[in-house]
Amino acid sequence: MSLPIFLLWLVSIPFLAHSSPSQPRGTLVSCGSSTKQSIPDTSLSYIPDDGFINVGNKTTLESNDLLPILSTLRYFPQKSARKYCYTFQVIRGGKYLVRTIYFYGGFDGGKQPPVFDQIIGGTKWSVVNTTEDYANRMSSYYEIIIGAHAKTLSVCVARSNQTAANSSPFISAIEVLSLEDSMYNSTDFRTQALVAVARSAFGNEDSISFPDDPYYRLWQPFTDKNEVVSTQTIVSSSDFWNKPPEKAFSKATAGGVGKKLEIQWPSGSLQSTRYYVSLYFQDNRAASANAWRVFSVAVNGKTFYNNLNVSTGGVTIYSAAWPLSGPTTITLTPDAKSSAGPLINAGEVYQILPFGRRTLAKDVAVMEELARNLDNPPLDWVGDPCLPQENSWTGVSCSVKDTVARIISLDLSNAGISGTLPLTIDNLSALHHLWLGGNNFSGSIPEMNSLLKLETLYVL
Repeated sequence: MSLPIFLLWLVSIPFLAHSSPSQPRGTLVSCGSSTKQSIPDTSLSYIPDDGFINVGNKTTLESNDLLPILSTLRYFPQKSARKYCYTFQVIRGGKYLVRTIYFYGGFDGGKQPPVFDQIIGGTKWSVVNTTEDYANRMSSYYEIIIGAHAKTLSVCVARSNQTAANSSPFISAIEVLSLEDSMYNSTDFRTQALVAVARSAFGNEDSISFPDDPYYRLWQPFTDKNEVVSTQTIVSSSDFWNKPPEKAFSKATAGGVGKKLEIQWPSGSLQSTRYYVSLYFQDNRAASANAWRVFSVAVNGKTFYNNLNVSTGGVTIYSAAWPLSGPTTITLTPDAKSSAGPLINAGEVYQILPFGRRTLAKDVAVMEELARNLDNPPLDWVGDPCLPQENSWTGVSCSVKDTVARIISLDLSNAGISGTLPLTIDNLSALHHLWLGGNNFSGSIPEMNSLLKLETLYVL
């Protein structure tokens, strides 16, 4: 499934040139780099990716006008692997914004970027297709907000049936950013994730990001034929749901007194499904007891909120699961008694992605211990062992019931593997077949008294 993406200018990704004593909360990784990378005129620095992945090749792009994090990448020519995964330490139950950044740069001598999948945890996140962006000399990024179900989080790329035989998946940078528990908390992150479609500051001509947004969200500028107004009052980000940056309220797209305001946003055509929609408003005038700004909000002709009273303190309205399909029009209709026309400052739209299918934790623990005990485990033995099913670990077969996967077969026959078998292999209680012959295992064979479903066993 291909999702809308945001665009980053090749030379001027919207990192604002403000000094700050600290980084955003999270991990910023420059893929393929061997040294720490800093974004010019900012406090942002990215660390090399060596400690997060053990597969793939590094390369440096031959260009002098690239931002540092776009000048290197890691690519994955190893076709035997079903996925290529980075592993990040996270807090179980924490909420994170994950951003992946891609700039092809012709690293493989070709003219067109490869197309491939990206996976987070055990869920296919989206198709990565940067062809149009690259043709316009732009890089691409994708974002998703997830809840961490374990103490580690895997972010992976993988070949698909759209990946050309002579091309390799690649990645330029990954950002794993911590969000506060109160943000986007109408979403059940045990079963859902939010894939970013649009995040815009209306009336602004420049992007807004860190440090104006301490959570390092990227707010893209949005202007159209409608009037732009500036605010005369100061608001506090903490007063708003999801804590949009105060700078997003410096400008607004506005309509005249007694006139409807229509905005075609997000741009493009949306897949028919449900979306998280959050809209932010603030009266730009100086506070006055007789100043009323009241209007109703409709999305594609359907009432989103009636008689919204927008004050100088600001207000947020949202829907946790709003149906959208095709082009989107937001219509703000003023109340007859309103002393000012409608306006809008900022908005966010996320596609709701079913999320949370994962391999049983006990099975994962066994497989991770087995991987550590092997001298040369398969290259794709990182991330969820079973999911997505087409990207399970080499030699691993699973069954999936509801949201939980169990390992039912482990076949490493003649894989040229050496190492030892952990005692915990007896915990793979759903295992039907265990084939380990033709390898160079050492040590004793563990007891397997708990493997009551085991049908076949080959260890020689």
